[in-house]
Amino acid sequence: MHLVSFLFALIVYTTIVSCESSDTAVEKNLSVEQPAALSSLDEMRSRRPSTFSGNGLSDSHRGAELYAQHCASCHEGQVYKAPNAYWLGIMSAKNLYNTMASGIMQQQASALSEQERREIVEHLVQQPFEEAFVEPKYLACKGEAEKFSAFREVERTGWGADTRRFVPKDVAKLDKGDISRLRLKWSFGFPGAMRARSQPTVAMGAIFVGSQDGTVYALDLESGCVRWAYEASAEVRTGVVIANHSVLGELAFFGDLIANVYAVKATTGELVWKVSADNHHSATITGTPAFYDDRLYVPVSSLEVIPAADPKYECCTFRGHVLALDASDGQIAWDSYSVDLESAHVGETSLGTRIMAPSGAPVWTSPTIFASANMLIFGSGENYSSPADGNSDSIIAVRLDTGERIWQRQNVEGDAWNVACMMEDNPNCPKEDGPDHDQASSPLLISTSSGDSILVAGQKDGRVFAIDAETGKRKLWEVDIARGSIQGGVHFGMAADGTKVYAPVNDMNDTRNGEWLDPEKARPGITAIDAETGEVLWSHIQEDVCGEDRPTCDPGISAPVTAIPGAVVAGHLDGFLRIYDNETGSILWERDTARGFDTVNGVDAFGGSMSGAGPTVAQGHLIANSGYGLYFHEPGNALLVYSVDGR
Repeated sequence: MHLVSFLFALIVYTTIVSCESSDTAVEKNLSVEQPAALSSLDEMRSRRPSTFSGNGLSDSHRGAELYAQHCASCHEGQVYKAPNAYWLGIMSAKNLYNTMASGIMQQQASALSEQERREIVEHLVQQPFEEAFVEPKYLACKGEAEKFSAFREVERTGWGADTRRFVPKDVAKLDKGDISRLRLKWSFGFPGAMRARSQPTVAMGAIFVGSQDGTVYALDLESGCVRWAYEASAEVRTGVVIANHSVLGELAFFGDLIANVYAVKATTGELVWKVSADNHHSATITGTPAFYDDRLYVPVSSLEVIPAADPKYECCTFRGHVLALDASDGQIAWDSYSVDLESAHVGETSLGTRIMAPSGAPVWTSPTIFASANMLIFGSGENYSSPADGNSDSIIAVRLDTGERIWQRQNVEGDAWNVACMMEDNPNCPKEDGPDHDQASSPLLISTSSGDSILVAGQKDGRVFAIDAETGKRKLWEVDIARGSIQGGVHFGMAADGTKVYAPVNDMNDTRNGEWLDPEKARPGITAIDAETGEVLWSHIQEDVCGEDRPTCDPGISAPVTAIPGAVVAGHLDGFLRIYDNETGSILWERDTARGFDTVNGVDAFGGSMSGAGPTVAQGHLIANSGYGLYFHEPGNALLVYSVDGR
């Protein structure tokens, strides 16, 4: 499971759970607000939210008692569709309030006063309630800025269309010679956010991006004003996929934190359909769905590894899968599970808690479409409970039309792990005890000079390898480029320009079972590899520039990288955006985003670590989200847009 080594910290400070978010997304009318003056950087830093602590609400605060009386009976049990306790740390105040005020928990909350609902929210998010949680305001576009340009299929690059994350010149509209002249054009602050981890998408003259409070924005590319805003039921951390449906026209697709999938009109934000991808209480969607031929292919993951830390929790029942949905109405065309058997009672722990297996193998990468071979290809994570099976840490190929499995290749055997393994003598830790080395980044489908189709994949243990795409059986080459760690090695995604692969390396010096990884073996940075031979062409090891005053800063690259002709763009965990020469690996351009920004919408904004979402390049602009805010990485809430000379 990605990044789970630090989810234990989430449990330590999280003791209660969010009520389930609204089943019906609400669209807000845009209201114009004059931008407020930006606070000083020192003031902003002093107010920067901490990932693992609240602001010290009084012990006499009534929210805990109210939560225990009205919410805990469902949310602290193993109740399907009732998100478990750990969701608190990653749900937003607005989502929690809306679900009680107007969502599916409205009936359950009907006996509560307005003040009591707000006190429950304060307790859940550990911060005072703000009116902005209820009625956020946006700077709406007017006149020409409201209008969308014609959709161009060629603009569909990166996740959702092509996992190689290569942007051709006629879409990028940035030459290598332009890079040194990139300047900040405008920035946007996500309201009430401490993380920005949705992959921005550019289409029809707009930037489409999700946010922590569940709002999906269509922003004018030139000015940053809001063309429309749609409120999903929970955080949207997937990319927003813009595609042309043969009947319905341009649609925007995305998933939210509690496993809902949405289709909205790309030019209006009007809801077309919404479906639940999985009713399991821990299900989530983190990987960007893929669109092809009027179908949407949705990867489904979970965070069931976290409640498994409770020795009384019956671990585990979630199974990773990919859904194929009819893009016109959200109906399921097929559902293909990474673990092919349903969980069953297989034994008891030393405390008598039932063990359920097989489980896990979540799918948190964006699927790869191999249309000419009628294949959909995706990676899986670790098993959650013993015994480990042959489906975890694998690359799996299924039929694009039916979901029937064609082949499967396991790359790490015996990997069963959950957060209980980070606690001494916790009986819910599987006997295999890890190593939690998921098939992390999306496999890249590459055509060789001889016309063969190969898959190049990166693993969290630091390996990059190539296999035959048709059968998955033959390993062509393998190279170790990193030490690896629970957060990678290769983490969220590689990129490829032709047969040149760019592999980002995290190698964060995190812990496993209380033992520090050897920092001398870490190789944070980026490596270029010849996809045909496995030859390492160059490797840039990034120097640590964080300093002692930034304990949650790290030089590695966890976020996916993006390739353009002549260069590759990377967002680092130290908050720097860096562009590398594709021939030498030398840095052509860099900007420190871990600072405060004036914003077009008047929201105080600051940058931080970059992970989850990679940089986007399109129409002469470089766009990046800054601020990850989880798993010991620096928070932030900034969307940054650069262009040549800032024009």
